Order: sequence, then structure tokens, then C-alpha cells
Amino acid sequence: MSLTTVSRPVAQRRSALGRLTLTELRMVLRERSRLIRMAIPFVLLVIFGSIPFYTQDRASLGGHSLFDAYLPILISYALGMVALTGLATVLAGYREKGVLRRLQTTPVGPVRVLAGQVIAQLAVVAVMVVLIIAVARLGYGVFLPRQAAGFVIAALLAAAALLALGLLVAAVSKTSQAAQGIGLLLFFPLMFFAGLFFPIPVMPRFLQHLSQATPLGAAVQAMSDAWVGHWPHPLQLWTLAAYALGCGLAAAKFFRWE
Repeated sequence: MSLTTVSRPVAQRRSALGRLTLTELRMVLRERSRLIRMAIPFVLLVIFGSIPFYTQDRASLGGHSLFDAYLPILISYALGMVALTGLATVLAGYREKGVLRRLQTTPVGPVRVLAGQVIAQLAVVAVMVVLIIAVARLGYGVFLPRQAAGFVIAALLAAAALLALGLLVAAVSKTSQAAQGIGLLLFFPLMFFAGLFFPIPVMPRFLQHLSQATPLGAAVQAMSDAWVGHWPHPLQLWTLAAYALGCGLAAAKFFRWE
């Protein structure tokens, strides 16, 4: 058997994965409801940046403004929304409609559908994060993350944790409506502990500690530290890694193709 013969199936599998990923991206761009949800962080960004109350520096926030504090929160909002209301709903819908079951009998296989969906959602998240930072910088003069490496690591771990949680929601949901309901039920409490309604530094002390134990709370604090030039606290990074691993293993255990 020649090397060409062996490498051909590998190349075909990669090609199939690439086509599936592009297909999933096109579906995201065609779905108006998802595009509207994806626009929400940018609408909030413009609103917060246009109100002097949010742009004034505050001693309670270390000399930074509420607008500065909200940027990692808006990034976490994008992560949570894509994972919990996008990924979970789509995959549960594929199972409900029998798409995954039918793909089991084809060379493509359902695993590549999962991989293509996750890669597509990661691409969407990456674009949203870059755009949020670019709009904040160019439109409102916000400084870029001063600890760039720490910020990238924190964002990647946050994406892994939230996507794993989205996969777990998809794994335990029998229908797309159930996945959407569970995703929203998780999304808003997680956003509360991420500081969407009250920034974490002004929360009562016990809520701050509780926030560190949630994926979005840990993500916001890790990205906030990196934004102002500090390396993210190891506890926050380990928390995100634990959620990524734990939810990923649980999703693999409970996931059903049909």
C-alpha cells in the first residue's frame, strides 16, 4: 500500500470537515434571529459608550470606568450566547430531525458534524471578540488588553468552557426547544455572576466569591485582569479548564445520536 493511498482518506476526511464547517457558517449567516442575537453585544457597547455615567473613571474600579469594566462582560455575553443559545439549539435540532442518525450511515459521520459545528461557532466567537475590541478601541478610545497573552489564554479557555457547556445542554435536550429553554435558563444567571447587571467589583463580597466559581464569572475576572496588565489568577484559569473538561466529559457520556 503506497503512502498516497494511505493519505488519500485522511485528505478526504479533512476536505469533508472543511465543507461541513463552511456549510455551518453559511447557515449561521442566513439565520436572521441568530444574527439579531449576535448584534446585541454591539448595541450594548454603543449604548454604554454613549452615556457619560459609564465612561467616567471611578476610584472603586481602580481608576477605570464602568465602560472599561463592561468590555470583558460583553465578550463573555457573546461567548455564552453563541454556546448556549446557538450551538446547543442547533445540535439538539439535528438530533430531533434525525440528521445525526442519517449521517451515521454515511462516510461523513455525525462526529464530523459536531466538529464542524464547534469550529464554526469558534470562528463566530473569534470574529465577535475582535470586532468588540476594535469598535471599543476605534470608536471610544479604550486601550487594548495590556497583557495580550494572558487575555488570549483566558478567552480561549472561556470559549472551551462555554462550548463544552453548550454541548452538555445539547446532550441532555431531546428537542431544540428544550435546548433553547435550558440554555436561556443557564445564560441569564451566569450573566448575572459575570457582572452584566452589577460589575463584579461592586458586588457584595460573598457574591464575588460565588462569581469566581461560575464559568462566565471566572472568564470575566480573568479577562479583566489581563486587560489592565495583570496575568489572570491561576484559580480563574483552572476553573475554566475544569468546566471545559468536566462538561466535555459529561457531554460525551450523555450524548445520543438519535
